[in-house]
Amino acid sequence: MSIATERTISETRSVVRPDVVGEQAYGIVRDLYPICRSITGAGVRESLRQLQGIVPLTIQQVASGTPVLDWHIPDEWNIAEAWIQTTDGTRLVDFRNHNLHVVGYSQPIRKRIPRDELLRHLHSLPEHPDWIPYRTGYYAHSWGFCVPHALVEQLTAPEYDVCIDATLAPGQLNYGEYLVRGRTDNEVLISCHVCHPSLCNDNLSAIALAALLARELSALDLRLSYRFLFVPGTIGAIAWLAQNESAVRRLRHGLVLTCLGDAGGFTYKRSRRGATTTDRLVEHVLAHAGEPFSVRDFTPYGYDERQYCSPGFDLPVGRLSRSCHGEFPEYHTSADNLDFVTADALGGAYALLLQIVEAFESNRSYYNLLPKGEPQLGRRGLFGAVGGTDRAAHELALLWVLNQSDGQHSLLDIAVRADLPLPVVTAAARLLEQQLLLAPCDC
Repeated sequence: MSIATERTISETRSVVRPDVVGEQAYGIVRDLYPICRSITGAGVRESLRQLQGIVPLTIQQVASGTPVLDWHIPDEWNIAEAWIQTTDGTRLVDFRNHNLHVVGYSQPIRKRIPRDELLRHLHSLPEHPDWIPYRTGYYAHSWGFCVPHALVEQLTAPEYDVCIDATLAPGQLNYGEYLVRGRTDNEVLISCHVCHPSLCNDNLSAIALAALLARELSALDLRLSYRFLFVPGTIGAIAWLAQNESAVRRLRHGLVLTCLGDAGGFTYKRSRRGATTTDRLVEHVLAHAGEPFSVRDFTPYGYDERQYCSPGFDLPVGRLSRSCHGEFPEYHTSADNLDFVTADALGGAYALLLQIVEAFESNRSYYNLLPKGEPQLGRRGLFGAVGGTDRAAHELALLWVLNQSDGQHSLLDIAVRADLPLPVVTAAARLLEQQLLLAPCDC
């Protein structure tokens, strides 16, 4: 439930310090970094419990074997330890040193094996010999280790001892959910994945920012409601959709967040429909944000936007990131660490998210209550009501809003046609509404 205050998202955005929030987000990333997460298991639950210290998430659970759309919830995977060592007991690889060392969902094993067999179960990056790759085998029923390629080249003994002390048994899939209630039931979906182990940009950056955004919005007076999901990738989003088919009708906008902590410019991936109000609003915000950005069309590959945008749902959900998955060398490797993400990048992404929320909140259609001729703005104190160097833009916005407010054009439509930032147009609409010259079409 949102806390009733007089503070709006616009007022909040004007006082939030991105540097302070960036440091807070980095602290969350640092705290969650050591935890071994997968699509199920104790690591996901522990991560969600830690997030409950920031925002009161409900930790949902779905039992193994439960049918969800065309899938079934898999058995739960947990790992205690894993290693590779020489026959004389010299340990070469230890899961306790880095949780990327084990292929996710590896079957348990403990035995001595020939070198050739071990090599078939090793994953490395010859182009980055000191990095550990991240690999998973959720449904492969196999096992494996991820190691620096420099180590692979040193494996010359005929045999090695291997151990993966893991369990794969009926349990549950968990995800976190939190709803910030606004004045209406119309919802905005904010989704991020919680299934990756120690990867800071691809996973933890979005988790941290989503948690802080949820906390911020819970203290505001909002028109829309905001549903935050912290779900294991693919299967988690599918599970939520399967259990909430009736709720998706309330979704008006949505964003999948990922990879928001690196030094790259922003990237927005459009929804399946490609020209939804969500797409247009985000692109408009990016165009006026003053940072480098790119926009990409939808493809059915990537993160959970492909589940929300599957044709049976076709939700207005896009994806926001900085660098794109697979397009930076550190992606899915041990180099995606605490040195790769920065507080500055996280703070900048948070500031952009507040701007996007402000755009979601403010975009409405209005009726001009004195549509015959131009109302006399001077005697109402509206010309000159806003000072500063952008006074002309604000006064022009007043005229554009009055002229286009026929119930058919949203504030975004007006901002695009007038080539003005949406906040300027929104401020004009607010002034006109206060003077009883404008009335919203909806609540």
